[in-house]
Amino acid sequence: MPPAPAFCAPQQYLRSPEGLAKAVVVLLAVVAAADLLAVAAGLNSRRVIAAGLENDFATYDEAEATLADNLYGSAGALQSLVSLATAVVFIIWFRRVRLNAEVFDPSMQPMRPGWAVGAWFVPIANLVLPRRIAGGIWTASAQTNTDGSWRTVPATVMNLWWGFWIISLVGSQYASRRYWAAEQPQEILDSAALLMASDAFDIVAAVFAILFVRKLTRMQGERAALGVYPLGVPGMPGRADWGRAH
Repeated sequence: MPPAPAFCAPQQYLRSPEGLAKAVVVLLAVVAAADLLAVAAGLNSRRVIAAGLENDFATYDEAEATLADNLYGSAGALQSLVSLATAVVFIIWFRRVRLNAEVFDPSMQPMRPGWAVGAWFVPIANLVLPRRIAGGIWTASAQTNTDGSWRTVPATVMNLWWGFWIISLVGSQYASRRYWAAEQPQEILDSAALLMASDAFDIVAAVFAILFVRKLTRMQGERAALGVYPLGVPGMPGRADWGRAH
């Protein structure tokens, strides 16, 4: 009888992240647009409240204030909806590139593949662990020299994305608590300004996230073109698996 085929674990095969990357980029652009809308709504809300403060609310337009508040609330709801959708697709893409990195060089990965999903849901630790995993993916995907030597690709884009995202995340939570606890007009104005600042940081984070996703996806395509994984180890699947539909 012919010998049984050798068993190959799923992570021994590359799967292209290009389709997911395109979806993530589009969603991140929508996130930035929703943030811009929230900033505009926040400015309008602050304008209405500030106008009332100038004359001790003698000519305060209650209808205009209600409309401004509703617009601001709607913008926040849109932000939450879009952010949730983006987070789901981003994590799926992140898991895909992590599994590819396991093929490229598992020795560069600081954590097991399952943490590419789980790390995002661990309180406090999710401020550090996903960046650590991303660093391993980045390093393994950057080994593109055909002679087997290392090629170091500066991780500036990744660091900027993570830094601005953390600032936005922490700032948003703090500002939201301040906003919902505010009772006096000046307190509302101050907390709204903090919310708009966190939204501005989120816009910058979204831009760098787009650059990070595109760069890492391109790096993995270049790395897959070598066709030998890890470098110098024959017999591993190559570029032919990159374009398979999954």
